[in-house]
Amino acid sequence: MSTIKQVSKMAGVSSATVSRVINQPDSVKPDTREKVTQAMLALNYRYNGIAASLSSKKSNTIGYVVPELHGFFFGGMISGTEQVLRKANKHMLVAAGHSNERDEVDAIEYLRSRRCDALILHVEAVSDGYLRELAEQDVPFVVVNRYIDSIGEQCIALDNEKGGYLSTRCLIDAGHKQIAYIAGSLWKADGSARLSGHKRALKEAGLHFDPRLMYEGTFRPQSGLDGIRKLLETGVAFTALACGNDEMASGAIDGMRQQGINVPAEVSVIGFDNVEFCNYMSPRLTTVNYPTQTIGESAARWVLSQVYNQTLVPFEHIISPHIVARDSVSQYRA
Repeated sequence: MSTIKQVSKMAGVSSATVSRVINQPDSVKPDTREKVTQAMLALNYRYNGIAASLSSKKSNTIGYVVPELHGFFFGGMISGTEQVLRKANKHMLVAAGHSNERDEVDAIEYLRSRRCDALILHVEAVSDGYLRELAEQDVPFVVVNRYIDSIGEQCIALDNEKGGYLSTRCLIDAGHKQIAYIAGSLWKADGSARLSGHKRALKEAGLHFDPRLMYEGTFRPQSGLDGIRKLLETGVAFTALACGNDEMASGAIDGMRQQGINVPAEVSVIGFDNVEFCNYMSPRLTTVNYPTQTIGESAARWVLSQVYNQTLVPFEHIISPHIVARDSVSQYRA
């Protein structure tokens, strides 16, 4: 079996340079990197990650806890993280927390037992107190999609309250005054914050929040379908609907289509997240942009900076959302 010394001799570089090509390829000049790569191929050199981790006390593996392993939203965020980490020759181990406190704690402990160098946590059920206690222990971690003031430097999140505000403000600016709302799960921080933003926009415009025009969903398409049925059953008129995410908006639009209600001619609809399918709905969905890939990339860069001493590309810990205007919101005409 060939060794790093043999590779360095054939390539005419130091063993340290070979190590950098393996672990931090971007830190080596392209022509030198090519010489080392060709030498490794010629010698059939295989990097022994286990031996290297024992020597360096680094596993080059980052643990990632996500609520679920399916859905449009999580895929973009995980993909952003994986691309940055792979470029740095780091790997990712993923575990699902299922938005359940016990499962989230189990997932965190499992990843810690696998000697992950750092954790990226997209957790919804564990308390702020639990995360503050975890921050005092020996495993570096960054929290995504959640912001906790006392550990703010370890958090990367969207301003969900502002997003909820912008969503409803978009409908108000289009002339709508009777606005219904389908919220995501309100025990989740993002669901609650988005509803708070909706209420702030109504209050600012001098409009009354009518509890009959609010339905608590689950962020799933079926709850959007169930929600629009419940809202229509109240008999309270509305000309616009804001939804806590795009999946619920898609379910709501399907429910209105089943009832013969035209979107946006009769009811305007706005979503939240800007997942890829928004461009392929009919009508194309106006929504609030949630830059999941950017947040995933930022989480990876935080890890590379804090754990592997790589230069940190500056980023915001609280990201401001914006409206992506498409076809599902129209100007209100009495």
